[in-house]
Amino acid sequence: MLNAGAGTTQAQTYPSKPVRLLVGFAPAGPNDIVARALAQKLAEQTGQQFIIENRAGANTAIASELLVRSPPDGYTLMFVSLGHATNPALMKLSFDPIRDFAFITQVADAQNVALVHPSLPIRSLNELTVFAKRRPGQINFGSAGTGASGHLAGELFQIMTGTKLVHIPYKGAGPALIDLLAGQHVLYFTNIAGVISYIRSNRLRAIAITGEKRSPPLPDVPTSAESGLPGFVVSAWYGVAAPAKTPRAAVDKINGEVLRALKAPDLRTRLLDLGTEPVGSTPEHYTTFMQNEIAKWAKVIKAAGIKGE
Repeated sequence: MLNAGAGTTQAQTYPSKPVRLLVGFAPAGPNDIVARALAQKLAEQTGQQFIIENRAGANTAIASELLVRSPPDGYTLMFVSLGHATNPALMKLSFDPIRDFAFITQVADAQNVALVHPSLPIRSLNELTVFAKRRPGQINFGSAGTGASGHLAGELFQIMTGTKLVHIPYKGAGPALIDLLAGQHVLYFTNIAGVISYIRSNRLRAIAITGEKRSPPLPDVPTSAESGLPGFVVSAWYGVAAPAKTPRAAVDKINGEVLRALKAPDLRTRLLDLGTEPVGSTPEHYTTFMQNEIAKWAKVIKAAGIKGE
């Protein structure tokens, strides 16, 4: 444990070398896009590289396991997402999702959008419900992985509408998006960040925002409630964590740098344009948030009968 003098010294010198930022999904997905935007800003502020390392698989559990085995020195961090909160209810983990982590700050809330491939004659959630009820078990929907927010959205949609879809899990949003564009699956619930360019170019059709309010970058897309399905609300979030026992001086320095980055006009504009709202929080608040998220999603997963991979 650091003494006060050592902590002050570390706070003054950290980071003195490149920092590794683990992302639990494949490149090009929304987690990766937002993580890279933040990493670029942190590099500008600190003068050190924040290097993205994609470790996809098991709904972020592979990246989490790598993080907890890394030295607790502040030079290996993880871009944490909703999967961290759903995994305890989905699979046997080799780590404790709370005790083995130093949660630094929540970065942002991310709105989700319901998408269909243009080949599908669907322009609203109501039309999707009618279409799916006539074709039980015939419509595939993809997700970034079992337990990801897109998977939870698809399961909740089926429960609320009495429809029967076929879930196709991928190892990240990037691979899922590639197959969606190719028509290998035709329905997709995902964060706006990774798909907004395809919506604007009409390669994909957005039929609803699965949040409580419309998204500024997609002002013409109605919410689920406006589409006749109130209560169909599933969104995602991002945060930064380090291994447990990371010195508090390093945790505080990273927290301060992330909060400073989130206040920068260029990064704020970038995140908002991706349908992602900057947050920023203390380590204590983020830890409590994570504990609450784990408890909340455990109930949802049990009710929906979702099984891990």
